[in-house]
Amino acid sequence: MDVVVDRARPGGFELFHAAALAGALPMFLAAHLCDHAYKNSYLIQWSNFASWLLIGGMVLATIALVCAVFGAYQGRHRLLYLLALAATWVAGFFAALHHGRDAWAIMPLAMVLTAAAFLLALLATWLAFAGLRAGGVR
Repeated sequence: MDVVVDRARPGGFELFHAAALAGALPMFLAAHLCDHAYKNSYLIQWSNFASWLLIGGMVLATIALVCAVFGAYQGRHRLLYLLALAATWVAGFFAALHHGRDAWAIMPLAMVLTAAAFLLALLATWLAFAGLRAGGVR
């Protein structure tokens, strides 16, 4: 008697989406930490680091958002996750715009915006991976 267990393993699209989503989270965290270092030292290079990290986080968040929209269209993703990821993108976008200003003029709002982007990215990542069990199966 043969027992066949059918496990729905994630394919290439889902893995690419997960990698982009999981990569955006540390970028936003590092940008916030760089803003914190800039607030304490006023060395302008920390502001530059935060700007570049925000751009990297935005690139990955954009890829994850596009994948999430396609996944929602195919019925794979929940609406709450998609809204959290869209809010992350908006917060990251405004943080990146704010970091484009003069380095002396970005504080204290820069820390608030990068913290918001990080917390929303954390929420979106948690919502995306909360339903997974061992082996990537929902």
